[in-house]
Amino acid sequence: MKVAITGNIGSGKSYVSALFKSLGIPVFDSDYAAKQLYIRPDVRQKMMGHFGEEMYDAEGQLDRKRMASKVFSDPCALGYVESVLYPLLNAWFDQWAVQQEAPYVLYESALIFEKHLESMFDAIIVVAASEPVRIARVMRRDGCTEEQVRARMAYQLPQAEKVARADYVIVHEEDDEDEFLMQQVGDIHKKLSDY
Repeated sequence: MKVAITGNIGSGKSYVSALFKSLGIPVFDSDYAAKQLYIRPDVRQKMMGHFGEEMYDAEGQLDRKRMASKVFSDPCALGYVESVLYPLLNAWFDQWAVQQEAPYVLYESALIFEKHLESMFDAIIVVAASEPVRIARVMRRDGCTEEQVRARMAYQLPQAEKVARADYVIVHEEDDEDEFLMQQVGDIHKKLSDY
């Protein structure tokens, strides 16, 4: 089974994914995979051809801040990047998934619903937390302002909509509630393993 794990920025989906991993469930981190794709020679060539050579440094590494400022200010730029990355990312996930020996695999991504990827999965888990908790987490993690966090949140569907469309919901309100969190993860793990 292919299962997506998603949630808005600051919801704690990476932390929850790590709990599934501790139960022996393979997790495909789409953010990490996308970073790897950016440095592939064919992708780098397309990005430099479209955005200019200044998008990469002398070592061939992507200038993440420059790319972010391009894609967050220009929907056409974002569309181009996605048209290059998503087919490669999805093919990589499919190849990776068949190599795993577990009752199910997780695909971690913040943008499952925004990018209309639901049909790729047998089930979708949404990790949810209240807005103040999410904002505080991101400010602490990224060293940014509340305004910067809210600007990033604006690119995501409202949490309530994701929760309504989820097959499973994990509430991750407090960072010190491991017992409650592990119970939720364990319940879902059992259901998916027995599916």
